[in-house]
Amino acid sequence: MSRKQRIVILRELLQAGLDLLGEQNEVCLGGLGSTPEDWLNLVRGADAIVADPTVPVGADLLDSAGSDLKLVANFAVGYDNVDLDACAERGVVVTNTPDVLTDATAELAVALTLAAARDVPAAERSLRAGEWSGWDPAAYRGFELTGSTVGVVGMGRIGRRYAEMLRGFGVEYLYTSRRAREEVEVELGARRVGLNQLLAEADVVSLHLSANDETRHTINRETIRLMKPSAVLVNTGRGALVDSSAVAAALAEGRLGAAGLDVYEGEPEVPPELLDAPRTTLTPHIGSATFRARDRMAELVARNIVEVLAGRDPVTPVG
Repeated sequence: MSRKQRIVILRELLQAGLDLLGEQNEVCLGGLGSTPEDWLNLVRGADAIVADPTVPVGADLLDSAGSDLKLVANFAVGYDNVDLDACAERGVVVTNTPDVLTDATAELAVALTLAAARDVPAAERSLRAGEWSGWDPAAYRGFELTGSTVGVVGMGRIGRRYAEMLRGFGVEYLYTSRRAREEVEVELGARRVGLNQLLAEADVVSLHLSANDETRHTINRETIRLMKPSAVLVNTGRGALVDSSAVAAALAEGRLGAAGLDVYEGEPEVPPELLDAPRTTLTPHIGSATFRARDRMAELVARNIVEVLAGRDPVTPVG
């Protein structure tokens, strides 16, 4: 009788994914409170590992798993937490969960754009604190999105969907991308420009890049100087794209209009200066946090595991 294949979920996998793994596999859960030390022990003898953006998957973890390891299934579309070279050296397949979270993340980017531009969090706090004394023409003012110029930094799946969702506001589009996106230029009238020009002309700058050495701190003290003092910065990509201290200082000094951020360097820690900065809308990495998207992500994780452990090609391989 063949042994059950060992699937190690280092933190959590939603029931929609667990249901697809079946009883023929040995499924081990680390739980949300598990630590890196726990993971090293838990992965021993694993055939497949389920990670997420909070779990660094490097040589130590892979070696602790041993030679039976065939797959690292990342519960996310991004995979900067996974050492792809180390996996390749060991013949370990890496998968992710693209497409199924595109709408959810783009919708959150739109929500952050509107909430930050109108400073909705500050207005709500004021109301709840009993500070609102009636209509005041000078109070609670923000920036309008209608007729503005929106700069999309990274016109991939999510960046394009975000742009499409804003069409009703009559905006003009600028975008950066490694290659021209002719379909976006035809459909939306978007213009492909360099990053510096986009930052200088855009009223809204929305980041949709992956994180790597080239994109780290795309928004920093120098690039913020290029932006309009009324500009709204939105980040649903990766925390490493933004120098949080530089953004917080620019907001405090009135050199940046507003910021809507869902991701941060060093999560779950958020720099105190950013928490204290004015005109910020901050959410705890909830870009894909809808019932539909998260269930579909979990299902895709499980489908990749089932296929690879059966000796077939993965559904959504990385690379």
